[in-house]
Amino acid sequence: MQESEKPSIPDTADPKDEAAALGARKQAEWAQERQLLEAAEAARVAEMEAAASAGREKILAQVAALPALPGVYRYFDAQDQVLYVGKAKHLKKRVSSYFQRDHGGTRIGMMVARIARLDTTVVRTEAEALLLENNLIKALNPKFNILFRDDKSYPYLKLSGHAYPRISYYRGAVDRRHRYFGPFPSAWAVKESIQLIQKVFKLRTCEDTVFNNRSRPCLLYQIRRCSGPCVPEGQGADYARNVSNAERFLLGETQEVMDGLQAQMMAYSDALQFELAAEVRNQIQALARVLQQQSVDENSATGRDRDVDILAAKVQGGRACVNLAMVRGGRHLGDRAYFPKHVEEATATRLAEEDQPDDYSPERQVLEAFMAQHYLDAHVPSLIVLSEAVDESLAEALSEQAGYKVTTQAQPRGQRRIWQEMCVKGAELALARLLSEEGSQQARTRALLDALDLTVEDINSFRIECFDISHTAGEATMASCVVFEAHQMQSSEYRRYNIEGITGGDDYAAMRQVLTRRYSKLAEAAQLGTGRLPDLVLVDGGRGQVSMAREVFEELGLDLSLIVGVEKGEGRKVGLEELVFADGRPKIGLGRDSAALMLVAQIRDEAHRFAITGMRAKRAAVRTGGSRLEDVDGIGPKKRAQLLQRFGGVRGVAQASVEEIASVKGISKELAEEIYRVLH
Repeated sequence: MQESEKPSIPDTADPKDEAAALGARKQAEWAQERQLLEAAEAARVAEMEAAASAGREKILAQVAALPALPGVYRYFDAQDQVLYVGKAKHLKKRVSSYFQRDHGGTRIGMMVARIARLDTTVVRTEAEALLLENNLIKALNPKFNILFRDDKSYPYLKLSGHAYPRISYYRGAVDRRHRYFGPFPSAWAVKESIQLIQKVFKLRTCEDTVFNNRSRPCLLYQIRRCSGPCVPEGQGADYARNVSNAERFLLGETQEVMDGLQAQMMAYSDALQFELAAEVRNQIQALARVLQQQSVDENSATGRDRDVDILAAKVQGGRACVNLAMVRGGRHLGDRAYFPKHVEEATATRLAEEDQPDDYSPERQVLEAFMAQHYLDAHVPSLIVLSEAVDESLAEALSEQAGYKVTTQAQPRGQRRIWQEMCVKGAELALARLLSEEGSQQARTRALLDALDLTVEDINSFRIECFDISHTAGEATMASCVVFEAHQMQSSEYRRYNIEGITGGDDYAAMRQVLTRRYSKLAEAAQLGTGRLPDLVLVDGGRGQVSMAREVFEELGLDLSLIVGVEKGEGRKVGLEELVFADGRPKIGLGRDSAALMLVAQIRDEAHRFAITGMRAKRAAVRTGGSRLEDVDGIGPKKRAQLLQRFGGVRGVAQASVEEIASVKGISKELAEEIYRVLH
């Protein structure tokens, strides 16, 4: 038989051998792919190390070229985020100290390892450097600087520039037509002063619109808290005299006011006007009681002690408190506590600097940071009593900015010593209260982690995002997202979402839409390493809402164990809520007294509140058409106000004809037609 005629041999290969061969090929492909990935990662790391080495050499060359002059320096990381802002009398010496030795695993070492870029600014004096440093700290919010919350909106007591001045509480920009006294440490201090002035000097507190339309005195006149300047009987010279006395009292001229009232009382008595003399006597007695309660001796309200700020700092447990007490017009008005950020990072960095004095303490650093940031754009009293001595250049800078000499005193005597001790005690109590509250907040976070069996690298960065849906019978559907991080609600990160394109009242579709909008881009960013997903996602609802959230997360390729639903318990009673999981775990009840449940309830209730307020605002805009009227081109605040005043509201505008709308001043026929079209 010829070779071409040989019968074909059937393929009798073993399937197991084929599977083994296929597996071997796959393993080889995976190994090759892994080698390529490892090579790419090694190349990337080498490139980064080379870039870091080149960057460090560039920084060292820049440091070597720095001048021996005062200035401000700024460190940036590879993402161009500012790490630290500092000032120096000698730029080269100060900046070189960061790079001349190995700082190890300390906080300053961690910062130096992240430095990728250096910027410096040379100034003429150390005072200029101080002001520039703190301007930059407030603007850039660096991680390794102490940062105080920018709160310059202190309340004032206002005396209006009116023929019969009104005394009132005030916040905001100063108008030169009026007189202002303060600032006061709190709204309570202002209101207490207003009550005192009402009682002693009987100045009016009513608005000018009320004052101009009175035909008879109000109830305050009847109870002797106002002299009734709204009617002719109360518009004599006595009111002007009382205004003058109130001004002098607020300026600290208490003894002069008392002497003047004594003379006035004797004059009424000599003229046999005993009722008037009795009223003045009552004023003197009321004023004397107030001064006695304020614990101000005869000498404390004179000279420089009329306007004094007292500052005390306390650092403990990685947190700090600065307590600010204010004396205005010789009266101690109370105190106010401030709690800065980045205390641990900043104190570790500054204390590691080689040119710091031996007695440089964390309390001193916190005080200096507060003074520089607080008084940067605010009124500075001529005397500041401190719990710690600070750098003399700070007082020089404040004096230069204020235009008069500002003195700091750390070892006062007499009344100032009493004020200092009170302020120090206030700082200690405020910090102890803060640490206690934070301890309980951390305990609640830990309790929730234990209850959910979650493990996180840093409990202080544990992040929860919670969602809720709100509407009124399907109208104006609004979704809310609130954020809990660092053991507290982060209101600046809250978000609301308008829900559109769904059937009214379909909460499941609304939840699907908000979760998709929230996490679709965030999931992509997280995969690229440029974004961060929360550690826990709470949804207000039971199995239905959790199932919808699970579908969204499955589509986005996200971890289902992140999702937890808060299901209302039997009878929807508070404390009986149960947690429902998207990854198949059985639901759990935490117990009425559980710290974990308290935290979950707080976050859930905040999401509910935030959603409801947004929904009500949206519903009001829809029902009144306010937002539609504002969207009309050519309608500004003035024309809108004229339309609303003419027709009694947006509903009235919507019911008006084109001709009626065009009859309003400033509204053309074409604009009236556009308004009519938009509202119908």
